[in-house]
Amino acid sequence: MPNPLKALADQTIIITGASSGIGLATARRAAAAGARVVLAARNAEALDEAVVGIRNKGGQAISIAVDVADAGAADRIAERAIEEFGGFDTWVNNAATALYAKLEDVSPEEHRRVFDVGYFGLVQGSMAAVRHLKGKGGALINVGSVLSNRAIPLQAPYAAMKAAVMQFTDALRMELEKDDADISVTLIKPAAIDTPYPEHARNKLDRPARLPQPIYDVELAAKAICFAAAHKRRTLYVGGGGLGIALLAPAVPRLADKGMELVGGEPLQTTTVPPGPGAADNLFEPRADGRTESNQLPFTRQTSLYLEAQLHPVATAAIVGGLAALAGGAFMLATRREQRDIGTEEAERRIRAAGSTS
Repeated sequence: MPNPLKALADQTIIITGASSGIGLATARRAAAAGARVVLAARNAEALDEAVVGIRNKGGQAISIAVDVADAGAADRIAERAIEEFGGFDTWVNNAATALYAKLEDVSPEEHRRVFDVGYFGLVQGSMAAVRHLKGKGGALINVGSVLSNRAIPLQAPYAAMKAAVMQFTDALRMELEKDDADISVTLIKPAAIDTPYPEHARNKLDRPARLPQPIYDVELAAKAICFAAAHKRRTLYVGGGGLGIALLAPAVPRLADKGMELVGGEPLQTTTVPPGPGAADNLFEPRADGRTESNQLPFTRQTSLYLEAQLHPVATAAIVGGLAALAGGAFMLATRREQRDIGTEEAERRIRAAGSTS
């Protein structure tokens, strides 16, 4: 009988890429729920500030400054969690780097770096998590992207890396299921999320980078990750705006090409707002960190009905079924009223016809 995942408050959670954006928002949310959190990233100063902030609010947190692309980095993170908390229950692979550029302007070193962090760092973290969680159970959560299903121009290395993450995660899940390993493997697929991602990305465009709309609040991604730590889910999409990209685009590839060429052009992926001081280009070196949101103040969607439907499918089905029943009842009532009215009109017509012949 598979062991259920622990409640969030009873867990120790490792989060990579935890010095900003989705990782930092997730660490704060998990700690607020009572979890013990281990924050890993390259920027030691930003990590220290994050840990202090969590502890000042009554949470339990430690950090380790490490580049997940380095050999042995995942084992060092695991050892830190074991030393402080006796182990861990959930591992979240979130660290990634990116760049905005046409492919002909991307060097092999830059392309390789995106994969070293976002793919090989994730592979290293996943296997460290499996070694620790096999036999005791727990959750592995990999942060992918809707771009794994449909690439966008000017972010090709990142999209290719996320496609590799999706395939690796699916293969690992199948192998663990075949081995009866009691490990929940979840792939999170965010749409565009308001984080410092465009500021941190190396940018070879003529203007500062941004994400195209629709853009969703970072707390929605953190909510999905924390939910997956305590509830077994295969995939969670964050933001209904990414659903069409992930599910519909592969069915109509040429139409999707044209749509992404429009959305992915420089006008919709650039802005006049420059990166925050010291935040630009963290591809090879850590830069200014500590914010969960970008400095661009875009319009962000604070809710995602599609995410809620995935988190609570039974309740959603009941609501949809109830609405369908109400709609059906209203239709039947309207139909009966119409039939009754038609019957009344017909009776009146016959009375008038009988009177005219008498």
